[in-house]
Order: sequence, then structure tokens, then C-alpha cells
Amino acid sequence: MSFNGNKTITTGGGGMLLFQNEELGKLAKHLSTQAKDPHRWEFVHDHIGYNYRMPNINAALGCAQLEQLDNFLANKRETAEKYSTFFENYPDIVFFNEPTDCRSNYWLNVIIMKDKQAQQEFLQYSNDNGIMTRPIWELMNRLPMFKDCQTDGLSNTRWFADRVVNIPSSVR
Repeated sequence: MSFNGNKTITTGGGGMLLFQNEELGKLAKHLSTQAKDPHRWEFVHDHIGYNYRMPNINAALGCAQLEQLDNFLANKRETAEKYSTFFENYPDIVFFNEPTDCRSNYWLNVIIMKDKQAQQEFLQYSNDNGIMTRPIWELMNRLPMFKDCQTDGLSNTRWFADRVVNIPSSVR
């Protein structure tokens, strides 16, 4: 679970791992706390480890926000409903609603434009008028360091990347 600054519940960064397997959970904790062998004074590491522990102050922030989760989710659903109603008036723009038999947390609201040109025009217009919108995250295979990596063509992924616009979605 991510607790990055743009998530429904944030600690400013970091996240949480959940396990059904206790041994994997212990290994993850060991690796995330520098993989140091327990010893009173020696610093010996048995794996490549990381310092991924969340400071207590950040965890306290997350716990306080968790108490507000129901309110946050209600607010996000209300925002999504307003967006959905608003974009019904624009047939060339599709608001991405939750699928049937699903319940979205609407962490991120997106619209889908008819093509790349419409996406770019919408991004230009909205940002020029003080509304921060963004395209979908850049595809990894389009980044220079991954340009030669094998893919299956990613036709669906490219279709979305050329049309999706992320619209403001934060909790008020």
C-alpha cells in the first residue's frame, strides 16, 4: 500500500506491506531494516538491506488519517459523481467510472479523450486556466533507459497513454 503524498491516506511517503505468510513478512521486515544480523554491537548484514522503516511521526500521521478514511472516501465518491455528471455534457470526453460490480475509492479521477491531439489540447487549456491536469504517467518503455526492453507492443497501454488525463482528485 502506498502512502505517497497524493494518496487517499498519506504519511508524506512510504507505504505498507501486507502478508499472509508470516515467514515472508519477517524476511521483508529484516530486509527493510538493513538486513542486520541481531547483535549487541556488531554490524553484520546477511543480505542486501534497505533503510525503509517509516519514522514514528509519519506513522502517527497515517493513523490519524485512517480515523478519517470513511469521510475521505465519501468525499472522493462525491467528487467523482460531480465529475461524472459534468462530463456527461461532453460526448467526446469519457469520465472513467467504476466498473459494474466494483466499488472504487476514486483515488484518482481520469477522463479519456478521443485521441492524442484532444488530450494535448485539454492539458494545454486546463493548465493555462489554473487547473492542474496531467497525462498518465510516462510509459516505462518510452523512457531512454528502457527503450530497448522487450514488450508485446503494448497496444492497449499506448492507447490509454495517448488519451488519459488525470484530473484534480484530492480530498478537500
